[in-house]
Amino acid sequence: MTDTAVRVASLHDGGRSVEQIAADEWAERAGLDLTPVAVSDLVDGDRSLAAFDTCWWHADEPPELGSTADLGGVLRAFVRSGGGLVLSLAALTAVDDLGIDPVVPDAVGPDPDGGPTGPLIKAAYDDHPLFEPLATRRPLTRGGTDATLARYDSILPERGEVLASTVSGDHDVPDLVTVVGWSLGDGSVVGLGDGLVFAAEGGDHDQRDRLARAVLTNAADSAIPERPRTGDEIAALRDRFEDDPHRPQFHLSTPANWLNDPNGVVQWNGRYHVFYQYNPGGPYHDTIHWGHAVSDDLLHWEDEPVALTPSPDGPDRDGCWSGCAVDDDGTATLVYTGGRGRDQLPCLATTDDPSLRRWEKVTDNPIIEAPPTEPDLLSTEEWNGEFRDHCVWQDDGTWYQLIGAGLADGGGVVLLYESPDLREWEYCGPVLSGDRDTPQETVWECPELLDLGEKQLLHVSNYEDVIYFLGQFDGTTFESERRGTLDHGDYYAPQSLRADDGRLLTWGWVPEARDVSAQWDAGWSGTMSLPRELSLGDDGHLRQRPARELTRLRGDRESRESVTLDDGESIRLDTDGRAFELATRLSLVDADAVEVTLLRTTAENERTTLRYTRDDVLEVDRSRASTDPRATSDSQHVSVTPYDEPLDLRVFVDGSVVELFANERHCLTSRVYPTGDDATGIDLAAVGGRARLPTVDAWDLASIW
Repeated sequence: MTDTAVRVASLHDGGRSVEQIAADEWAERAGLDLTPVAVSDLVDGDRSLAAFDTCWWHADEPPELGSTADLGGVLRAFVRSGGGLVLSLAALTAVDDLGIDPVVPDAVGPDPDGGPTGPLIKAAYDDHPLFEPLATRRPLTRGGTDATLARYDSILPERGEVLASTVSGDHDVPDLVTVVGWSLGDGSVVGLGDGLVFAAEGGDHDQRDRLARAVLTNAADSAIPERPRTGDEIAALRDRFEDDPHRPQFHLSTPANWLNDPNGVVQWNGRYHVFYQYNPGGPYHDTIHWGHAVSDDLLHWEDEPVALTPSPDGPDRDGCWSGCAVDDDGTATLVYTGGRGRDQLPCLATTDDPSLRRWEKVTDNPIIEAPPTEPDLLSTEEWNGEFRDHCVWQDDGTWYQLIGAGLADGGGVVLLYESPDLREWEYCGPVLSGDRDTPQETVWECPELLDLGEKQLLHVSNYEDVIYFLGQFDGTTFESERRGTLDHGDYYAPQSLRADDGRLLTWGWVPEARDVSAQWDAGWSGTMSLPRELSLGDDGHLRQRPARELTRLRGDRESRESVTLDDGESIRLDTDGRAFELATRLSLVDADAVEVTLLRTTAENERTTLRYTRDDVLEVDRSRASTDPRATSDSQHVSVTPYDEPLDLRVFVDGSVVELFANERHCLTSRVYPTGDDATGIDLAAVGGRARLPTVDAWDLASIW
């Protein structure tokens, strides 16, 4: 469709501002068939939109509909019949009054920086007709301006699909959403709260003109993707990234956008359910919903509809944050943190749906109205109290709840509540407090208490690591006997379930180790660890092993026995690729180290090295893992004093995930992002002496999707 074939109605409410006049003059110079139309004429019926393809409301101040409240009906009817509606700058604030979306932008005003800015286009939509003419995914279309801009910052539209966020100068701002699309009947609504300014100097006018022309000429007849709602629609997002070599194939992950903490993990009616923190707006942490995946066998997973969505008028307006699932006498129940403004408080949702797809929030949320006054909890600019995340269980008819928090004078703390019915809660006091002199333990997030039989395990996440305590819980306080780190790498906020067969199974969030721009370009962020079985060893130490079901993913096997390597000698396995398991025993004999090199390119410019040293340290050396400067290159290590030589090591490589299990006692999970297509080689070598590998086995692993 050519520009002149598209008839555009330029809406104005009264006199035109300098910015609106400049926009109309630009359209005339651009050769668009544009006609100014007064809003009052539409409402009074003096003017019809039948002759137009697109309505463009470009406003540099928020519209005050007032007596023109019926305008929404006129414009919605126009769109449903196949028209396109474009709301740019402050006109985007009218989406609620126009009946398009009940959630309006929460960041409204002039740009405080005033520097070059433009839309940060989502990877899934960079070839959409609205953006296809642009030369880059990050066009700087606007310079300085005094106009009022409208953007979604801490919230998302309820009905619209995010098409682009913000690029500001040389850095991305993914959580500042500026371009949203709505599908309505046979037509579309496009909101551009920023990016199109015509009266101000600065910015790339060529890119601005391309963007404006593409939006105005394509809004009427280019389908705007609806936000995926059903399981099939959400699963279809996964297909967009199937060729990404960094995408995990056998780790549970979101189809697209953002994933963090596992939530509400439960086996219900024999099926495994993993809910997780999810942002449908894009691959960044903001406006958290609950995603959902389900499995019959702990191996093969299906994407389900989003389980929890923030309620525009509820205590969870700004996010449905971490929580857990419990069985309340046959009723599946979620306890989660709702966020609104500076408050974060426990909320409840229930369902009688056996598939756990449809949830109803209770009317009296939040179920705890404020944090306790004692001890004095940490408050920040963001929060009235650092008070969130829930572990709930029932014992002898009484419900107990742990909540993570931070103390005002330093240190994390786990708080205990009890209730007869999951709705009325009484505060009992602190269960365990952290070291006030340890800066990274300001807040203890995601507490979980697990019964291992003779001992109990309490773990917390302290912004950096997952710290666990083994000891005794007497119903009021936790007496710690041993402290450790659950995983020494990229791993956070685990949550567990008690399976029908009695096993404790746990998943943790495996965050990205590349910058926000790389995550945005990938279109997805975050994955889960492999499901792990937790137990107490005969020696009283914690044991972690991959869930036994994972062996059924194994395909072709390569096996070698009684391998001896002299100093500097190496062997290369025939197995290669980016989805495999390696199991080996390592005996140093008189070597200084044994090195297992993964994801090695032929030119050896990229490789990830696992190094087991005579100092009983297992290291993941990422210094040459990737030539991409956006990827983390620091090394990670864990002390793995073996209980008996040789060291038993299981390594799972999956796209960008390297997950290690040493002696079933130590775990280290890393993220690496090799760029070479041939970064698939596996080598084993001895350094500084002779080493022995009694067994070496490798298997290709199948996808879980």
